[in-house]
Amino acid sequence: MPRVDFSLYLVTDRHQTGGRSLAPLIEQAVAGGLRAVQVRERDLPTRDLLALSQDLCVSLRSRGVRVMINDRADIALGLGADGVHLRADSMPVAIARRLLGADRLIGVSAHSADEVARAESDGADFAVLGPIYETPSKQAFGPPIGLRALEETGRRCRIPVFAIGGITVARVAEVRRAGAQGVAVVSAILSAASIESATRQFLDALASV
Repeated sequence: MPRVDFSLYLVTDRHQTGGRSLAPLIEQAVAGGLRAVQVRERDLPTRDLLALSQDLCVSLRSRGVRVMINDRADIALGLGADGVHLRADSMPVAIARRLLGADRLIGVSAHSADEVARAESDGADFAVLGPIYETPSKQAFGPPIGLRALEETGRRCRIPVFAIGGITVARVAEVRRAGAQGVAVVSAILSAASIESATRQFLDALASV
């Protein structure tokens, strides 16, 4: 099983960049120390998503940055990406594992300890759990689940869990104390005036707990 060797997981959304091109912003985040990115552009046509993912794989993987493709195991496999990130309504983890093999990462999005436990049992490598705090981008997933869900997950599951939803640098310490290995963020980095600085601040906060 591949090792989850990162604590900051950047989830892309080109609609939250303030009109700036996405790829250069990811490069700036990598300059700030980012080591894992999930390409999550759900409204892009397949050819455009493929082109973006290919560009990122070529530029980032040789520098040791993990590139995960949201939902599309076919694109992850075709490009030799590091793995796939599955939604609750994506293909089952077991099917993705058969497609991708043992050496690629499989992450899952979860909204409860039960869902993380199920993903772990099915063979997922890590889970992104949330929304932990109130955040406009996660309102479709219901009210925040809070820190207690992280604590329960930590008691029941052994795979790494990343907190998502309303995550700020100031909140890193409390989600880490609640059991999260790391944090997954979108706008907190992509909307920042300085992408590199925002990335460094998150990594410094993660390293200090």
